[in-house]
Amino acid sequence: MSTTQTSPAASFQMRQLGNSDLRLTPIGYGAWAIGGGNWEFAWGAQDDDESVRTIERALDAGINWIDTAAIYGLGHSEGVVARALRNSSSKPHVFTKCSMRWDENRQIYRNLKAASLQEELENSLRRLNVDAIDLYQIHWPNPEDEIEEGWETLARFKEEGKVRYIGVSNFNVEQMKRAQKIAPITSLQPPYSLLRRDIETDILPFCEAHNIGIINYSPMVSGLLSGKMTAERIGKLPADDWRRRSPNFNEPKLSRNLRLVELLREIGKEHNVEPGVVAIAWTLRVPAITAAIVGARRPDQVDGILPAAIFRLSPAEIARIEAFLQANL
Repeated sequence: MSTTQTSPAASFQMRQLGNSDLRLTPIGYGAWAIGGGNWEFAWGAQDDDESVRTIERALDAGINWIDTAAIYGLGHSEGVVARALRNSSSKPHVFTKCSMRWDENRQIYRNLKAASLQEELENSLRRLNVDAIDLYQIHWPNPEDEIEEGWETLARFKEEGKVRYIGVSNFNVEQMKRAQKIAPITSLQPPYSLLRRDIETDILPFCEAHNIGIINYSPMVSGLLSGKMTAERIGKLPADDWRRRSPNFNEPKLSRNLRLVELLREIGKEHNVEPGVVAIAWTLRVPAITAAIVGARRPDQVDGILPAAIFRLSPAEIARIEAFLQANL
């Protein structure tokens, strides 16, 4: 039996992000869940001290970028990231996103108007306690008729030096083409996992052809493919955990998804890695994918997923997974 050990940063194969000079570790720390509870896309309550320790563990292990968003916890995630970085000797790249805002009643709305984005940027710079954001991304292409104004505004932020690079998230090919007429796109952040492969048809080839880096989110489908989820545990998720509403966490899909986890567990066991590592590695097998965003809420979760930065699936293992997907999805 071969083994995969947690590895120092020196052994990570760094990857250049699109047209930027940013060189990223194959996995980055995703800060969605540490936004805490009491908002529309919450994961339930979260202890901030544990979040800080988790980020510190990821940075100590060599992960060199963090992805957050203003909307995560309605500003809370950015503040927790800043707290973790305050006394850290590591200086990771910090990515955040704009376009999703909230009102005094914590209700979310979308806005890509220049004045709104200016306010968002200043708020994110303040919460993150940085002079410039390494990668500033439009979170969603909504409202769609404001895409051009939004992208023009981000291009101006880059010219002003308030952000180093600009990217998009959840855009399709046509929407990226509209943005490209205004300014180059450094990166796209799409969902990509064993259970969501939409981008393979046209988005992956388009980004590869235009040197747009891809940092995919939810490679473990928000923890579903981590190997830690059971039907019983899902049934006990907090009332404000958005995953309770997700079709993948409910029947009839849940039973099939848990069977997939068992296959990932079998493959991972041969290499002494968890099912989630296999799920992440499956996304990283694609040359067009620069790196994957991986969330963690506790330090031990970082330890569990860290091998994904170096683990590679064999052609036979990839074929075995594909056969399952073709037969069951």
